[in-house]
Amino acid sequence: MDTPSDCRINGGLRGSQRSDRRAGSGLVAAVCLAAAVAGCAAQGRTGGPSSGAGVSAAPAGADGRSQKQQGGPPSEAGAAADRGGPRPPAVPLALPGLARAEEESSGEAVARQEAAVRAGLETAHRWGLEQLPPRAPQRPLVKPELRPAQGVKLQEGLPPVVYRVPTDEKIVFLTVDDGAEKDPDFSRMADELGVPLSTFVADYLARSDYGYFRGLAAQGDAVNNHTINHRNLKVLDYATQRDEICRQQDQLEQQIGARPRLFRPPYGEYNDDTLRAAASCGIEAVPLWNEEAFPDRVEYRYDDQRLHPGDIILTHFRGTDLWKGTMPDLLRKVVNEVTAQGFTLARLDDYL
Repeated sequence: MDTPSDCRINGGLRGSQRSDRRAGSGLVAAVCLAAAVAGCAAQGRTGGPSSGAGVSAAPAGADGRSQKQQGGPPSEAGAAADRGGPRPPAVPLALPGLARAEEESSGEAVARQEAAVRAGLETAHRWGLEQLPPRAPQRPLVKPELRPAQGVKLQEGLPPVVYRVPTDEKIVFLTVDDGAEKDPDFSRMADELGVPLSTFVADYLARSDYGYFRGLAAQGDAVNNHTINHRNLKVLDYATQRDEICRQQDQLEQQIGARPRLFRPPYGEYNDDTLRAAASCGIEAVPLWNEEAFPDRVEYRYDDQRLHPGDIILTHFRGTDLWKGTMPDLLRKVVNEVTAQGFTLARLDDYL
């Protein structure tokens, strides 16, 4: 038997209950609107999208009532949520494994740095210095452009003659000539203090122990050309000058393993034949100097008696037979003088 539809069962009631149905429909609509408004308000407080899962009731206690119904004090987190504020972050009881490892690594790095500082001070004190000299700057990616100026002499087709490297950096360059004194303490001191050197070696003085200069080259110090016999080139003819320069190029390439790019004429004496001969042997620049250093003093070219950015300092491989001090005394004097004037020593070959 067919079940009568709601319409047929309720057909007789339509007329009498129509107004009640309209009232009921209005009540349902009002309830739905209120719920929707509440959902939008919750979304505004949380800043996230609203969903059925995002609307939660107050937590219930053991008797099924919420904490508010039980009358217990709300927690700080719960109060913040009720006020619409952010919940406080959870604090872990212990750092996770990775964070713990990073914390330990950071501590180890600090300890290593402190140990390095202590070791540096010990090294400086061992060589009679109050502190380590400032570290040499990194090698420049581009060498300074040499233009006609004070400290730079240029002639077309000839190697430049340089007394001062054009730079605004507070750097100067220590260069050591000849090669008669081969003091192992000097090379060890320069290495331990991190002092960069550029040397200019004459064969007749160096040939007794080229191993000493190979050691300097191995620790990063450049070994450059200072002729075979250390003669005054200015009074020699072109062919003799070329022989003095080119033979020492060959000798240093054989003994040290590299053909020099820099050449310094003995006594600083040269002429155009000197520069032409040097260029024919592969020389790219001829550095001279503005200061000369000794174990007990530094002599300056200019009246202000001060270092200038890019200055080249000359000294020599000499011992107590000619000097009032040793080569470590000399290096100590140079480092103290340079540091006191706020300069740092750099390697000349990196800038020319």
